[in-house]
Amino acid sequence: MKLAQAISRLGTETAFDVMARAQQLRAQGKDIIDLSIGQSDFRAPDSIVEAAVKAFRDGMHSYTPAKGILPLREAVAADIEKRRGVKVSAENVLVVPGGKVTMFFAIQLFAEPGAEILYPNPGFPIYESLINYGGAKAVAIPILEKNNFAFSADDILERLTPNSRLLILNSPANPTGGFTPRSELEKLIKGLDDYPDLYILSDEIYGRMLYDGNEHASPLEYESVRDRVILLDGWSKTYAMAGLRLGYGLWPDTLIDHATRLAVNVHSCVNAPTQYAGLEALTGSQDEVEAMFKTFDERRKVIVPRLNELSGFKCHAPSGAFYVFPNITGTGMDSATLQSRILEEAGVATIPGTSFGSYGEGYIRLSYANSIENINKAVDRIGDLLSG
Repeated sequence: MKLAQAISRLGTETAFDVMARAQQLRAQGKDIIDLSIGQSDFRAPDSIVEAAVKAFRDGMHSYTPAKGILPLREAVAADIEKRRGVKVSAENVLVVPGGKVTMFFAIQLFAEPGAEILYPNPGFPIYESLINYGGAKAVAIPILEKNNFAFSADDILERLTPNSRLLILNSPANPTGGFTPRSELEKLIKGLDDYPDLYILSDEIYGRMLYDGNEHASPLEYESVRDRVILLDGWSKTYAMAGLRLGYGLWPDTLIDHATRLAVNVHSCVNAPTQYAGLEALTGSQDEVEAMFKTFDERRKVIVPRLNELSGFKCHAPSGAFYVFPNITGTGMDSATLQSRILEEAGVATIPGTSFGSYGEGYIRLSYANSIENINKAVDRIGDLLSG
């Protein structure tokens, strides 16, 4: 069998491997606390579930337009205007089955031999995987603890070349929970005046999950780059709808037709009932969502000081998302070794920092999308392991 060479360049997402191993251990009778996978432990609000059920019962199970049903795209456009202060057209919205699809389309539109695509490291592992798959050069942007895990505009600008095609930004960020302040974003936007052909993929899937009074800032808000920004967002994190696979991209005029053609070739359209669930999510009450965010913040305030009690751990308080990314160099173990021992010996599932790129060595990621009781129990178990 001879496969296309590009397949050998495709990476994976270790979180799913860890989740599978945790399930194996559970099947063997071991008690496992899962702080690995990046999904909410809350149920989607009942109104969202009922909207999907109603759509099924009303016969909404045929093809929809490739871009998505118009009411949903109009609701997305209205939400963007409300939350980012930018008026956009529903015609530029492409509804897709999950955030990764926007990521895949954007990267493949620019990735080819000779092209360079910049991505955050540590960052969501699929960025680098898809860049490599497309044959482009993956240029890492170091996301450093000393910068509170915010990107540095200077670090980005000094890495740009005439071959740079696409810049990937993610704030608030996975895996660090880092948030880039508006001042740093504005510095970057100003510097991009010298690179008028560079497009930006702004992954804002955690855009509503911010703490300590931080306010979200999007490159879409800046007129000088607006016509080359691809906005990635969706419902998985905000509305606890990860398994429903629903996301969207807002595409500039120059790219929306290309992205739509990719959608027609890849998935035709998103299943209709899920789109109606997404419509209810955006237009219905946000009370349960806000309560969920408040609970995440309460958990954040528990897990950070608890991790800082552990020997060899140093944990920065995240500004967004639902992850902590503690520095574990003081334990004397590398990321993969510590993660494996924590899972196999302590029964706590985490992710090694190296799963998110080379700059993740010396860190592990823990999700606090779990109860405070389980968080405390997990930290106790890790502490026992380290002191044993």
